[in-house]
Amino acid sequence: MNKVGIVSFGSYIPRYRIKIEEIAKVWDEDPIEIKAQSQINSKSVPGPDEDVATMAVESARNAISRWKGKEKDLGAIYVGSESHPYVVKPTATIVAAALDVEKSLTAADLEFACKAGTAGMQMCFGLVKSKMISLGLAIGADSSQGRPRDPLEYTVGAGSAAFLIGSENIIAELEGTYSVTTDMPDFWRREGAVYPSHGVRFTGQPAYFKHTIDSSKGLMEELGTKTSDYQHVIFHQPNAKFPQAVARMLGFSKEQVELGLICKQMGNAYSASSILGFANVLNHANPGDQILLTSYGSGAGSDSFSFTITEAIDNIRPYKYDTQYYLNQCEYIEYGKYVRFKGILR
Repeated sequence: MNKVGIVSFGSYIPRYRIKIEEIAKVWDEDPIEIKAQSQINSKSVPGPDEDVATMAVESARNAISRWKGKEKDLGAIYVGSESHPYVVKPTATIVAAALDVEKSLTAADLEFACKAGTAGMQMCFGLVKSKMISLGLAIGADSSQGRPRDPLEYTVGAGSAAFLIGSENIIAELEGTYSVTTDMPDFWRREGAVYPSHGVRFTGQPAYFKHTIDSSKGLMEELGTKTSDYQHVIFHQPNAKFPQAVARMLGFSKEQVELGLICKQMGNAYSASSILGFANVLNHANPGDQILLTSYGSGAGSDSFSFTITEAIDNIRPYKYDTQYYLNQCEYIEYGKYVRFKGILR
């Protein structure tokens, strides 16, 4: 069977940030208590000229820029998000136009809460492995929504991650993927609603933890791997406490989780959350390292992946505009500017 995996990757995180203390000050709430609950210190905020389309384009350009292939080889582009700028008009075609690869390819927008980006990765892996295409581009991007004064307002951020998937010059070979899906009313946003709602009683158990654990265990059982086989593990990051807790439940150490846990600096970027953490790990992982990635999307489901890093990863590193570069580019704003940038006043 032909091998398939990631051949390049790119990230993008807006430079604007708002600190948890700034939001808490407006609502006369205790920032120490709020930060203790989420372990998030600040969150990324899109600028007034940024949305999912612009962020998706930036991460895609970074993925292609660090790669030595030809954009014309792209056979598929999928953009996963729950905040596409258009209800009817795909973001994926905007990305294709920006990359100048509009002709012979398939493109689509995907939605499955915070796992739409990994759903696109699975689709690209399948198309490449079946030899229907030679190269696919999967993107997870979000400008996450949170109602003012809702707990989500303190945690939801913005960002994008893009992955070129192919069968040649692989930097991270796919060992296997496994998914778990149920109809679970954890989190939803109806047609026309500006902000999402969440069924608080389901948010941790059984929603996040059951799906994340069952998917991760299912993959490891299928592959015959164990927790000690992996140097790095990345879970969906709605806050910093959940992924650390699920890691402990599965038997992973703090060191295995640490490198991919970036939400403390930028919040929960929904469809980009787990895969931005994965991108940060790819910027530092060594050849031979094994990586476990598990996303989670409310509604509900999890996608798990096992990768092995190859020697080829050194061919696309170092790269200036990596995940850490964007995490370091911080301009803190006050709540008034945040409201204006997010379009909260309607």
